[in-house]
Amino acid sequence: MASAKAPVLGKTTKADLPKGLFDEPFHHSLVDEAARADLASRRQGSASTRTRGEVAMTGAKAWRQKGTGRARVGALSAPSRFGGGVAFGPKPRHYTVKVNRKARRKALRSALSVHAERGSVALLDAATFETPSTKNAAQALDKWGEKRSTLIVLAPEEVGAAKSFRNIERVQVAEVSALGVADVIGAASLVVSEGALEKLQERLG
Repeated sequence: MASAKAPVLGKTTKADLPKGLFDEPFHHSLVDEAARADLASRRQGSASTRTRGEVAMTGAKAWRQKGTGRARVGALSAPSRFGGGVAFGPKPRHYTVKVNRKARRKALRSALSVHAERGSVALLDAATFETPSTKNAAQALDKWGEKRSTLIVLAPEEVGAAKSFRNIERVQVAEVSALGVADVIGAASLVVSEGALEKLQERLG
């Protein structure tokens, strides 16, 4: 089977996509599990409410038990009373979901292969953006013709390219080390720099 090819952004040439990264069959269950784990790990889990034992409320009885003609009253900190504690409210917690390392790698290869299959992936020579230029970056994307949301994957040292693309509407820049399945699946089109491609091969090969 011949290697899939992808256009090089800003050029008229095409380059081969590495077979190990872009020819993985689509594994729906793995991709779904890894994407949910990615999104869950980004939740802060800092929501917190006070229970009836934590609210600043007096323990004194509001009025005497008998003789007032009113119903007998319990603790003012009860959830049913205004200013009382919250019943079954959220408490700080973590949402981390563990996914097997091999499964996560296979899911990411599968997500990358989807873009290769539908022709929504392009490569980038980040050296052409050593001097940041949003104008040139926008022109390169326009020439490619992908008008939908685009994810740019770059190596850490490719700062000029990151500055060039980060202010373009509907374009998101991600460092390759932090790339997750949810990022790849959530983007309509994908642009990977040559430096990031090498690191992906090291990570997923």
